Amino acid sequence: MAMNEDTILQVKNLRTYFNTDEGIVKAVDGVSFDLRKGETLGIVGESGSGKSVTNLSVINMIPSPPGRIAGGEILYHGKDMLKMSKKEIRQIRGNKISMIFQDPMTSLNPFLRISTQMIETIQLHQRLDKKAAKEKAIEMLKLAGIPGPEKRIDQYPHQFSGGMRQRVMIAMALSCNPEILIADEPTSALDVTIQAQILDLMKDLTERLGTAVILITHSLGVVAGTCDTVCVMYAGRFVERGPTDVIFESPMHPYTQGLIRSVPRLDREDDERLSSIRGQPPNVIDLPDCCPFYPRCDKAMDICRKKYPAWKTLDDGRTVGCWLYSEDK
Repeated sequence: MAMNEDTILQVKNLRTYFNTDEGIVKAVDGVSFDLRKGETLGIVGESGSGKSVTNLSVINMIPSPPGRIAGGEILYHGKDMLKMSKKEIRQIRGNKISMIFQDPMTSLNPFLRISTQMIETIQLHQRLDKKAAKEKAIEMLKLAGIPGPEKRIDQYPHQFSGGMRQRVMIAMALSCNPEILIADEPTSALDVTIQAQILDLMKDLTERLGTAVILITHSLGVVAGTCDTVCVMYAGRFVERGPTDVIFESPMHPYTQGLIRSVPRLDREDDERLSSIRGQPPNVIDLPDCCPFYPRCDKAMDICRKKYPAWKTLDDGRTVGCWLYSEDK
């Protein structure tokens, strides 16, 4: 993946490991992707596949110990963030790269007013006085669809519903006009109607502000409706990556095919059973150096049990890591 002028972030062969009593957990093991200006990139996969750890690594929030970034590069405008000082990282995190965490119920401090939490962030990164910072916070709450933001900004988180708290989190994350917004399962704790509203809000605000988005989700429906590019993740690695419409139209990796087949469809026959992927995700402690999906794969070959396949780039803009499409098998 060559760096071009539109590329904001480039992750190369990222590896993040955790030391445990049972062994080394390879939560992220050789992940690479590019993010361009204004692009929405989705990372999709089962729980425990390494989606959140990938993005916590990007903003250098891996708890150490037991975690560590064991290798790779995270290039922000061509500069490796893994070689930056803590001061340089703090200037980027929350300012140039913001993150919406998974649970809006616990992401806000219940003992502090919304105004305190938002104003502190804006003052820290935007160098505004308290009055100007509060005006900026009110403006962002208004953009996020909070009714009566002038009054509600001085309320506490428990006075907001789950959907409204997530709107507050979005307003806070976008208050410093970041170049990149990382959204970690931003709708998982919300009901379906509110999910749609939150996704529409994020899409509208990021398009208006020109923000690139990394969306972490286990929902293929969310990916299909919001993302330009999708990365399918399994056991700490990407197995398929490319334009969303291309992958949904003709998935190639058996895991991607299984995920798409398992989505309920309105055009299914009444007597047609819902497909599922057999087995369970693997234990990522001391995984062997072979395809981790082979125990669950109906198309597994002998070579799948021996070594991991190389990436193959196709003419339609996607890359896939599977021995079915390798010339070396």
